[in-house]
Amino acid sequence: MIGKRLLIATLLTGASFAAPARAETSGVDDSGTLNPPSELSIEYWVERSKEARFDPGMCMYGYPLAKMGWHDAARRIFERCAEHNNVYAVPWAAWTEENGYDRPSDPARAADWDKRLADTGSSIGQLNYGLDLLRGHGVAQDRALGKALVDKSAAAGDKTARELAQHDYDPESVTPTADLAHYRKPQF
Repeated sequence: MIGKRLLIATLLTGASFAAPARAETSGVDDSGTLNPPSELSIEYWVERSKEARFDPGMCMYGYPLAKMGWHDAARRIFERCAEHNNVYAVPWAAWTEENGYDRPSDPARAADWDKRLADTGSSIGQLNYGLDLLRGHGVAQDRALGKALVDKSAAAGDKTARELAQHDYDPESVTPTADLAHYRKPQF
């Protein structure tokens, strides 16, 4: 109610209440810009992803960028974050390589990301790299090592890994459409 009264009084008297003047600032911080107005926008992080510097704040923008179809920027963010030991970005880096989107699919690079994550002890990495090895997708096929990694993942509680082991390590039991898309020609 006070706000309405102030507005009415201002209109009736012709008084003006100006917003405080914006403080002028000069100079630049370590990341290049002082108080950038767009620092929370997607576009800001797309531009930051093109720079050689790493900023942990960018890591949360990879997924929405990928979902928006801005795959090149998403790939740069996932890779930069993964290279700086953000384990949550590693499966997404593998995902962008596997699916290609803005460039041809690179199964070997996807398998490399999966292996990096598996080497950290991650059950997701163990499952994904285990699947790569079982299929021989992006790496030389090694069913024994693939099964061992899937078993480690299952022992860590991964339900998909348990299901895969229960189905005699048949990748189609857990990823049937992935196998159809990558390994079989459509039948007409």
